[in-house]
Amino acid sequence: MDSTRQNKVNRLLQKELSDAFLKQAKGLHGVIISVSQVRVSPDLGVAKAYLSIFPTEKGPEIIKNIQDNTREIRYDLAAKVRFQLRKIPELYFYLDDSLDYAENIDALLKK
Repeated sequence: MDSTRQNKVNRLLQKELSDAFLKQAKGLHGVIISVSQVRVSPDLGVAKAYLSIFPTEKGPEIIKNIQDNTREIRYDLAAKVRFQLRKIPELYFYLDDSLDYAENIDALLKK
C-alpha cells in the first residue's frame, strides 16, 4: 500500500517524464513514447518508470537508448522538479508490454 506522499511523487514524476519524452519523441517520426506508470520506493530513493512505446518493434532499441541516457534524463528532471522534491530518485526504465499481452489474449480468445 503506497502512502499519500508516494502517490503524489508517482504522479509528479509520471507527468514530468511524459512531457520530456513527448518532446524527445517529436524528433523520432512515427514513434510514440508514453509513461504508463511510475512506482517510487517508500524512501523515495528509487523510481521505476514503465514506458509504452509504439510501434512495438522499436521498443527494445528505444528502451536501451533511454537506459543509456538515464543520467541526462535525471538531470533534466531535477531541473524541473527542484522546488517540489528535495532528492531526485534514481531512475530505472522498463518496457511496459501489457498492451501487447492483452492483444495476444484477445487474439487467442477469438480463435
